Amino acid sequence: MNPGCFVGIDVSKDHLDLVERPGGAQWQVANDGEGIAAARGRLQELDPALIIFEATGGWELAAVGVFASAGLPVVVVNPRQVRDFARATGKLAKTDAVDARVLAHFAETVQPQVRALPSEEARELEALVARHRQIVEMLTAERNRFRATPSPVQDDVREHITWLEQRLDKIDGELQSRLRASPVWRERDDLLRGVPGVGPVLSVTLLAGLPELGTLDRKQIAALVGAAPFARDSGRFRGKRSVGGGRGHVRVALYMGALVATRYNPVIKVFYQRLVEAGKPKKVAVVASMRKLLTMLNSMLKHHTPWHVAATA
Repeated sequence: MNPGCFVGIDVSKDHLDLVERPGGAQWQVANDGEGIAAARGRLQELDPALIIFEATGGWELAAVGVFASAGLPVVVVNPRQVRDFARATGKLAKTDAVDARVLAHFAETVQPQVRALPSEEARELEALVARHRQIVEMLTAERNRFRATPSPVQDDVREHITWLEQRLDKIDGELQSRLRASPVWRERDDLLRGVPGVGPVLSVTLLAGLPELGTLDRKQIAALVGAAPFARDSGRFRGKRSVGGGRGHVRVALYMGALVATRYNPVIKVFYQRLVEAGKPKKVAVVASMRKLLTMLNSMLKHHTPWHVAATA
């Protein structure tokens, strides 16, 4: 047993590479039920302070779920953070074993906060939201392609567009039925949808992709989404503040919702117009409106407050 140690786990389709720090122990298991179970047993014996995974497009989910359900302190981090950390510490080589060592070092040095992982229900909802987003992107591409497509193949493109529209309707129906079937989801969806500017796509994106909404303070939730501006200053130079990182797909949906809110939400509209009249560029004013909208939604879910109450508070 080595209480207080840190473990980095690099994930691929076929196997998991694990490195323990500071001891330096390193081992590999198959990324399947038997291998994950063996890794869980060894990690329980180690009793680590923190276990770090990178988000790898889904290959990590099975192991993360098993380890978290066993009470192990698991964190899934943004790969960009780890790559920046690796470059900062001079680790330029890239192999599975090297990546696992970098993750263990990152865990020991940065020690990101362990947060409750989303439930299976939330993960399934997020998968549906992701599929919805993919179909919308394919539809956009096919509609753009149709305009420049020679007549001999236009029928084929049109048929594909019709099929995609039918799939999108089916995904929309599945999303809504799941939301309405759960009392918890239904209450949160009703609160969100009651806000001018928050439509069904933004609501379900927030519920599935930002389960922390309503549990953190306004600065933490803005940072999590990537809506908190960060400075680019050096010496006398003062760069433009910008937003980025965080959960990009949530931020995109929130930005589109803020655009609508600047026209139809009385609170956000006044806020946006005041910024524009003060000389702020319109895009800057929209980003600020997006952050204000997020803060309002976070407060509403935290206190279970309907929009008409929150707007007059």
